[in-house]
Amino acid sequence: MISMPPNAAGGGHAKPVTGSPADAPLGGQIRSLDYEAARGLHEDWTIWPAPAKLNLFLRIVGRRADGYHLLQSVFRILDWGDTLRLRVRDDGRIVRHGGSVEGVAEADDLTVRAAKLLKNEAKCQQGVDIVIEKRIPAGGGLGGGSSDAATVLVALNHLWGVGFDIGRLAALGLALGADVPVFVRGDNAWAEGVGEELSPIGLPPAWYLLVAPGVHAPTAALFQSPDLTRNAAPATISDFVSGVPLGNAFEPVLRGREPAVDAVFRALLHVGTPRLTGSGSVVFVEFASRESAEAALAALPSGLQAWVAAGAARSPLHATLEANR
Repeated sequence: MISMPPNAAGGGHAKPVTGSPADAPLGGQIRSLDYEAARGLHEDWTIWPAPAKLNLFLRIVGRRADGYHLLQSVFRILDWGDTLRLRVRDDGRIVRHGGSVEGVAEADDLTVRAAKLLKNEAKCQQGVDIVIEKRIPAGGGLGGGSSDAATVLVALNHLWGVGFDIGRLAALGLALGADVPVFVRGDNAWAEGVGEELSPIGLPPAWYLLVAPGVHAPTAALFQSPDLTRNAAPATISDFVSGVPLGNAFEPVLRGREPAVDAVFRALLHVGTPRLTGSGSVVFVEFASRESAEAALAALPSGLQAWVAAGAARSPLHATLEANR
């Protein structure tokens, strides 16, 4: 979820139908592991998860004086996402290994920017090699780039021995993007402001059927759409907990712009209640059990990129951090 000003430019279980982001690198900033280059450096890599997220609803309730949209949402962390491999360097260099797409230069990559930001803030003399195994599709609303950046901040804070507390890391993350703090903090959360005012929220166990229409949602254009509802009545946590349908402000706009997204919604109506995540194009349906989610996956028509992932009670990134301490 990204809040943009009006004139801005713009582990789960996978069972693919014809091909799935769970099994193949899709979208995001780095698509392939350059194993040969990585092996030529050293073998002492550490492995860190960068989980995806869902927005269980998304409302726009106004704007700040600077034009940024004020949002309400609930972030659900998934037990599925990208994997980062990091190796500390003694020469101070920050090096990304692997290819890039969509014209993202190494200097513009959020993982590289996150490492440089932490290095400068901490006045650290060490560097890092970064390799990303990319599963989260770009433009899907799953927070892939933000999660990758958050994992770099959290992991390097530990590996470099920086010692910043979680609040300081979250503040650094906000400088990289509005979605980064929720991944840094690692809790499912009620979100307000531009998405950075976070209150941890307990969510019941759930499994999600996700479908990627293959569309990179144009976030800036969606925020500028005259059809976007920008003054919804504020919701409350009790509204959410009681099951009041809160919707996603971008759903009607994106379905009107992208026939592929609308087609996915219509296909998923046969297995449950489809919802859009964030301002992206991925559509999901929530289920109480893995078995029911997989049954729905099996019932989908062929030709869809679809997979199943579990909701996490807490970020797998923080579980990994605790295991490495």
